[in-house]
Amino acid sequence: MAGTQVLLDGLTFPEGPRWHEGRLWFSDFYSHRVVAVDMNGDAETIVEIPGQPSGLGWLPDGRLLAVSMTDRKLLRLEHGGLVEHADLSAIATFHCNDMVVDSEGRAYVGNFGSDYSTGEPLQAAKLARVDPDGGVSVAAEGLMFPNGAVITPDGGTLIIGETFARCLTAFDHAADGSLSNRRVWANIEPHFPDGICLDAEGAVWVADPRGNCVVRVAEGGAVLQEISTGDRGAFACMLGGEDRRTLFICTAAGSGEVAAAKRSGQIEFVRVDDPHAGWP
Repeated sequence: MAGTQVLLDGLTFPEGPRWHEGRLWFSDFYSHRVVAVDMNGDAETIVEIPGQPSGLGWLPDGRLLAVSMTDRKLLRLEHGGLVEHADLSAIATFHCNDMVVDSEGRAYVGNFGSDYSTGEPLQAAKLARVDPDGGVSVAAEGLMFPNGAVITPDGGTLIIGETFARCLTAFDHAADGSLSNRRVWANIEPHFPDGICLDAEGAVWVADPRGNCVVRVAEGGAVLQEISTGDRGAFACMLGGEDRRTLFICTAAGSGEVAAAKRSGQIEFVRVDDPHAGWP
């Protein structure tokens, strides 16, 4: 397979990519922006989020939901601007991060668990569930840095990356939004799962920021394909494009404010065989 191409560069740290209405939407952490870019590389700032945006999704009526990381909130974009959709601070024990929004508009939001970057011990985190009316509850707990998540096309399974457990964990996802029957979907050591997306063959693409690659993983853990991102970390990925067979990869030379100042972040892309499926 040919190497990746660059769609957009000069970013501080791109994350949370979503294909929506003919463009790739993503969060650029340290410029505090939600951005949409088309296949010509023309980018538009959709909204600025002072608390640092991360996971993105949409309610069934088309309103944008965005995770605000450092103040641990889920925000909603209305015609008049951003409003608070939910306060997650009672559940999130450190910064919030990625999320998936299901077909009913329920958001499942992860968090770091602890400030591991300062040497604080790793702490298992709870996964927050936010209902369409803004009600907040605990969907699951005991997760080691719950990160990128997907829901299968039938709505029946939620798969989430546990970054520090180096695995993908699955739950049955019921019609009422509850999660049950927790199980390991795939052990992927030595890879560290960050952002993920699902394809029509039931495989999961996993961005690995430490391995500088994205890998396509089958249930059970077999690695079906690997794409190198060279000397750059791969932090998230999403299938999109007109036929949903373009794999977009958020890459950067590193994370944190020092790395952000270099504006090394890029949106890269490569063509793959199997199209997108499920949510997001």
